Amino acid sequence: MRRPLFAALLTMTLSAGLLSAGTAAAAPAAAGPLPDGPGRGFVPAYVGGPATPRPMKGRPVPANPHQGPVGWSSMHADSYASDTYPFLGPLGRNPEVLNEAKGGGLPGLCSTVTFARRTGLIVAQCTRGQNFMLRLIDPETLKDLATFELPPRPSTVRAVFSLSLDEIFTDTSGGAYYYLDLQDRAVIADSAFHLRRFAHERGPDGKWRFRVTDDWDLSGHLPHDCATWTNPWPRGECDPVTSVGPDWNGLIWWVTRNGRIGTLDPRSGAVRMTRLQGENIQNSFATSEDGVSIVSDHALYQMRAGAGGTPEIIWREPYDRGSGRKPGQIDQGSGTTPTFFGDRYVAITDNADDRMNVIVRRRTDGRLICRIPVFGSGASATDNTLVGYGNSLFVENNYGYRNFFELPPGGSAVGGVSRVDVKPGGKGCETVWTSRERSLSTVPKASVPAGLLYLYTKEPRKDFIDAWYLTAVDVHTGRTVYKVLTGTGKWFDNNWAPVTLGPNGTAYVGVVGGLVAVRDRE
Repeated sequence: MRRPLFAALLTMTLSAGLLSAGTAAAAPAAAGPLPDGPGRGFVPAYVGGPATPRPMKGRPVPANPHQGPVGWSSMHADSYASDTYPFLGPLGRNPEVLNEAKGGGLPGLCSTVTFARRTGLIVAQCTRGQNFMLRLIDPETLKDLATFELPPRPSTVRAVFSLSLDEIFTDTSGGAYYYLDLQDRAVIADSAFHLRRFAHERGPDGKWRFRVTDDWDLSGHLPHDCATWTNPWPRGECDPVTSVGPDWNGLIWWVTRNGRIGTLDPRSGAVRMTRLQGENIQNSFATSEDGVSIVSDHALYQMRAGAGGTPEIIWREPYDRGSGRKPGQIDQGSGTTPTFFGDRYVAITDNADDRMNVIVRRRTDGRLICRIPVFGSGASATDNTLVGYGNSLFVENNYGYRNFFELPPGGSAVGGVSRVDVKPGGKGCETVWTSRERSLSTVPKASVPAGLLYLYTKEPRKDFIDAWYLTAVDVHTGRTVYKVLTGTGKWFDNNWAPVTLGPNGTAYVGVVGGLVAVRDRE
């Protein structure tokens, strides 16, 4: 793409966000159909047939006592980052697709979708142009009930002045990695260095609203000389929080891009911190009864809070980070949030040059269980976490996808999805099956009782039609069970947003145009 056109597209994108910036509580917006691109009538709306549930084997994922229910409360479904759900997803029985369109500029992509247990409503973190927001959404109609504007990210400013969208697409800060606590409060660290808890409630007028119940300022602990519209090139360091999550003792952990790891005690407000020198953190983290698993662009860590709350390293194991960033990743390092699975394991992928490896370690002491290569030579990468349940892991290949702007019409990624199992007794691993499905950039999810792995796929087409499908794969065999067309064109590109299964049996996908829902009619 020529630089002048690139600059124009960038300016249009960001201007849309600027023009739509408003008050903390915007007016509710009704759901309406996203405009399809050309070619919808030339691609099948449904492929395959209904699934017969066949549950996955393994013990249920334990519930973190300081986080909402398993499957309801975070991007990766639970504290283990298992990306599995204890309830059914859509089985492909006469499925229907509902989507939305947001007015006032570029529609918004929802990076994280969670569910409040008490109200049954969706709490989501979404983006529109340069604006980040919390949205309270009716799960049946996709209608906004309330919104709350979050601070814009400094990377937006840098993108405008450097004419580089990569500044935005490689920035994982801003609030996407948040969680719901036991009171259905969204716990978020924003780009203004505030860690806040948001409740949602009906006001005296009967309308829904978000309310800040707690606000902790972390700017006194973190470098915050960040780019602004009046000072786009500050000389100091800017290190906003990437992710937050609770450990099993109630401390709120947080990590930053530049390798800072901290805890906040919500009872006292005390903050403790350490730093991984010379290492970056671009992913979220997982917590279990044994501690906190964090992956940097150099090594996998198991950590816990010391007596005063300061993060301490239990063990550190480096991995092959390769010789550079691959197409399909946002940095030179593992693209996966660590996943706890089984009774004793933690897993990531590395960034080895020839073939990416799935790495499994014993979570208590870091002992290597296996390092097993996946996908083809010179064409393997992932920037989405592994799905883990029982002794099985599921990994997708994102090699070749960078972002929705750079994906050409009719284009796709190399593709491939594999199941890797730990052998009995922890004696190595084996690849059970590999599917040829092309799940370009979504965080895949699995329904335990259904025995289905949900992907968001797009096949390459010489007629340049961009046809996007919610795709269900049998976890036992790797066979594609069914595919449901969500739409055609750029608006339906998920651009790294996850599939999320709701307790109502609906699958939700954040796409460039907003939110798409697929559910069974019967």
